[in-house]
Amino acid sequence: MQFELYKDRQGEFRWRLRHANGNILATSSEGYKARASAVKCIDAVKASADVPVKELK
Repeated sequence: MQFELYKDRQGEFRWRLRHANGNILATSSEGYKARASAVKCIDAVKASADVPVKELK
């Protein structure tokens, strides 16, 4: 898996998490004007890897 950081059509930074098979597993919910803000969001997602799953009914 890898995170991909890119600029969208509006020139804002976005990210996506891509599986080794090419499928997109997650994407940023918004664009960021600053690259550092997008990287900070990626870091937050990476840090939450140990967060438990809550099943909603």
